[in-house]
Amino acid sequence: MVAIWGKVAGSPLAAAAIGFVNRSKYVIRFENVGLRYGLGPEVLRDVSFNLGAGSFHFLTGPSGAGKTSLLRLMFLSLRPTRGLITLFGNDIATTTPALLPMMRRRIGVVFQDFRLLDHLTTFENVALPLKVRGLKEASYKADVIELLQWVGLGERMYVRPLVLSGGEKQRAAIARAVIGQPDVLLADEPTGNVDPQLAQRLLRLFLELNRLGTSVLIATHDMSLMDQFDAPRLVLHDGDLDIYG
Repeated sequence: MVAIWGKVAGSPLAAAAIGFVNRSKYVIRFENVGLRYGLGPEVLRDVSFNLGAGSFHFLTGPSGAGKTSLLRLMFLSLRPTRGLITLFGNDIATTTPALLPMMRRRIGVVFQDFRLLDHLTTFENVALPLKVRGLKEASYKADVIELLQWVGLGERMYVRPLVLSGGEKQRAAIARAVIGQPDVLLADEPTGNVDPQLAQRLLRLFLELNRLGTSVLIATHDMSLMDQFDAPRLVLHDGDLDIYG
């Protein structure tokens, strides 16, 4: 495993931003996707877009526009009411149940509500994606420790989530999402609970992952963050999607 966080610790954000490269292979495709909950109105309507391998996008829109629902469709927490979703070249409607967990393991997710397991330590939460792959702790312990130190949790790695602050939980959730260098990283408001300096540091991590080939999608309300980069924006408004850039 390549410890990428060590490489970006001292690099300027502008340097890390080199290479928002949209490659030809799509990792996620939505075609005329609609979603409704129960008998209610559609919360997403005729959503179509492609995420290329190694691409970098922002997802934005007002509260209630459908951003979280769209993310849940991408990491297979929801199924669409209609339309086609293709993930890593597989139509999820016809993908066998045995293949779905393997597809999910290729996706790192930063949840807005963190979703840390309260009975596990910070170290154990971050290492969980590697453990479920069957890796031995000896093969990843040094990487997990280095990453936790890099995000400022070196002194909190053996405590449980109940004693962590919101910002510390946010950093632990980000570390868990990136530790396995996933093919796709979906981050829901990943800098919402951290100070501006740390937010820039975490963005360097996302950018370096992208440079190494990970497709990154960041959902955010932070216009100042998006204005720093010439990256495409997926903009949701009342369930409709527009694409800029």
